[in-house]
Amino acid sequence: MLAGQLALIAAGLFTGAALYVSACEQPARLHLEDDALPTQWKPAYKRGTPCRRRWRSLAHCSASSRGGKHSDWRWLVGGAVILANWPFTFLVIMPTNNALLALDRTGGGPRSRDLIEKWGRLHAGRTALGVAATILFLAASLRT
Repeated sequence: MLAGQLALIAAGLFTGAALYVSACEQPARLHLEDDALPTQWKPAYKRGTPCRRRWRSLAHCSASSRGGKHSDWRWLVGGAVILANWPFTFLVIMPTNNALLALDRTGGGPRSRDLIEKWGRLHAGRTALGVAATILFLAASLRT
Protein backbone atom coordinates (compact mmCIF):
# COMPACT_ATOMS: atom_id res chain seq x y z
CA MET A 1 0.00 0.00 0.00
CA LEU A 2 2.85 2.39 0.83
CA ALA A 3 4.35 2.02 -2.66
CA GLY A 4 1.06 3.06 -4.23
CA GLN A 5 0.72 6.10 -2.02
CA LEU A 6 4.31 7.10 -2.76
CA ALA A 7 3.54 6.83 -6.49
CA LEU A 8 0.46 9.02 -6.11
CA ILE A 9 2.28 11.64 -4.02
CA ALA A 10 5.30 11.76 -6.34
CA ALA A 11 3.11 11.99 -9.44
CA GLY A 12 1.07 14.70 -7.74
CA LEU A 13 4.22 16.70 -6.98
CA PHE A 14 5.46 16.25 -10.55
CA THR A 15 2.09 17.28 -11.96
CA GLY A 16 1.64 20.18 -9.57
CA ALA A 17 5.02 21.62 -10.55
CA ALA A 18 4.28 21.11 -14.24
CA LEU A 19 0.86 22.75 -13.88
CA TYR A 20 2.44 25.70 -12.06
CA VAL A 21 4.94 26.19 -14.87
CA SER A 22 2.27 25.86 -17.58
CA ALA A 23 -0.41 27.97 -15.89
CA CYS A 24 1.61 30.59 -13.99
CA GLU A 25 5.30 30.79 -14.83
CA GLN A 26 5.06 30.48 -18.62
CA PRO A 27 2.27 33.08 -19.08
CA ALA A 28 4.14 35.51 -16.79
CA ARG A 29 7.37 34.89 -18.71
CA LEU A 30 5.68 35.79 -21.99
CA HIS A 31 5.10 39.34 -20.72
CA LEU A 32 8.86 39.97 -20.80
CA GLU A 33 10.71 41.59 -23.67
CA ASP A 34 12.11 39.15 -26.24
CA ASP A 35 15.73 39.58 -25.12
CA ALA A 36 14.86 38.93 -21.46
CA LEU A 37 13.05 35.65 -22.09
CA PRO A 38 16.10 33.34 -22.18
CA THR A 39 17.61 35.13 -19.18
CA GLN A 40 14.53 34.24 -17.12
CA TRP A 41 13.97 30.78 -18.63
CA LYS A 42 17.49 29.36 -18.19
CA PRO A 43 17.73 29.46 -14.36
CA ALA A 44 14.11 28.31 -13.98
CA TYR A 45 14.85 25.34 -16.26
CA LYS A 46 18.01 24.42 -14.36
CA ARG A 47 16.27 24.60 -10.97
CA GLY A 48 13.29 22.51 -12.06
CA THR A 49 15.08 19.64 -13.78
CA PRO A 50 16.39 17.76 -10.69
CA CYS A 51 13.01 17.90 -8.93
CA ARG A 52 11.10 16.61 -11.93
CA ARG A 53 13.60 13.79 -12.39
CA ARG A 54 13.31 12.63 -8.77
CA TRP A 55 9.51 12.78 -8.65
CA ARG A 56 9.14 11.00 -12.00
CA SER A 57 11.53 8.23 -10.95
CA LEU A 58 9.94 7.76 -7.53
CA ALA A 59 6.43 7.64 -9.05
CA HIS A 60 7.46 5.12 -11.70
CA CYS A 61 9.37 2.80 -9.35
CA SER A 62 6.68 2.88 -6.67
CA ALA A 63 3.87 2.29 -9.16
CA SER A 64 5.74 -0.56 -10.80
CA SER A 65 6.31 -2.17 -7.42
CA ARG A 66 2.66 -1.82 -6.41
CA GLY A 67 1.31 -2.92 -9.77
CA GLY A 68 3.66 -5.88 -10.03
CA LYS A 69 2.83 -7.19 -6.56
CA HIS A 70 -0.92 -6.90 -7.02
CA SER A 71 -1.30 -7.34 -10.78
CA ASP A 72 -3.20 -4.07 -11.06
CA TRP A 73 -2.98 -2.60 -14.55
CA ARG A 74 -3.74 0.96 -13.36
CA TRP A 75 -0.48 1.13 -11.40
CA LEU A 76 1.49 -0.36 -14.28
CA VAL A 77 -0.04 1.90 -16.94
CA GLY A 78 0.31 4.94 -14.68
CA GLY A 79 3.96 4.05 -14.11
CA ALA A 80 4.50 3.78 -17.86
CA VAL A 81 2.74 7.10 -18.46
CA ILE A 82 4.80 8.99 -15.87
CA LEU A 83 7.95 7.36 -17.25
CA ALA A 84 6.94 8.45 -20.78
CA ASN A 85 7.96 11.95 -19.70
CA TRP A 86 11.59 10.89 -19.98
CA PRO A 87 11.65 9.97 -23.71
CA PHE A 88 9.17 12.76 -24.46
CA THR A 89 11.54 15.26 -22.89
CA PHE A 90 14.66 13.92 -24.59
CA LEU A 91 13.17 13.31 -28.02
CA VAL A 92 10.62 16.13 -28.32
CA ILE A 93 11.49 18.94 -25.89
CA MET A 94 15.29 18.69 -25.67
CA PRO A 95 16.02 20.18 -29.12
CA THR A 96 14.10 23.31 -28.08
CA ASN A 97 15.81 23.33 -24.66
CA ASN A 98 19.22 23.13 -26.35
CA ALA A 99 18.34 25.97 -28.74
CA LEU A 100 17.24 28.12 -25.80
CA LEU A 101 20.38 27.29 -23.81
CA ALA A 102 22.51 28.21 -26.83
CA LEU A 103 21.12 31.75 -27.02
CA ASP A 104 23.78 34.16 -25.85
CA ARG A 105 23.44 36.65 -23.01
CA THR A 106 22.29 39.44 -25.32
CA GLY A 107 19.16 37.45 -26.05
CA GLY A 108 17.87 36.10 -29.28
CA GLY A 109 15.35 38.77 -30.20
CA PRO A 110 12.18 37.44 -31.84
CA ARG A 111 13.77 33.97 -32.15
CA SER A 112 13.84 33.70 -28.35
CA ARG A 113 10.10 34.42 -28.18
CA ASP A 114 9.37 31.79 -30.84
CA LEU A 115 11.42 29.21 -28.94
CA ILE A 116 9.88 30.06 -25.56
CA GLU A 117 6.36 29.84 -27.01
CA LYS A 118 7.21 26.49 -28.63
CA TRP A 119 8.71 25.28 -25.35
CA GLY A 120 5.48 26.22 -23.55
CA ARG A 121 3.39 24.17 -25.98
CA LEU A 122 5.72 21.19 -25.62
CA HIS A 123 5.77 21.51 -21.84
CA ALA A 124 1.97 21.26 -21.88
CA GLY A 125 2.44 17.72 -23.25
CA ARG A 126 4.62 16.85 -20.28
CA THR A 127 1.98 18.32 -17.99
CA ALA A 128 -0.72 16.20 -19.65
CA LEU A 129 1.31 13.03 -19.09
CA GLY A 130 1.66 13.93 -15.40
CA VAL A 131 -2.09 14.58 -15.08
CA ALA A 132 -2.90 11.25 -16.75
CA ALA A 133 -0.54 9.30 -14.47
CA THR A 134 -1.87 11.03 -11.36
CA ILE A 135 -5.47 10.23 -12.33
CA LEU A 136 -4.56 6.57 -12.90
CA PHE A 137 -2.81 6.39 -9.53
CA LEU A 138 -5.74 8.05 -7.79
CA ALA A 139 -8.20 5.65 -9.42
CA ALA A 140 -6.03 2.69 -8.39
CA SER A 141 -5.75 4.04 -4.83
CA LEU A 142 -9.50 4.38 -4.50
CA ARG A 143 -10.06 0.80 -5.63
CA THR A 144 -7.61 -0.76 -3.20
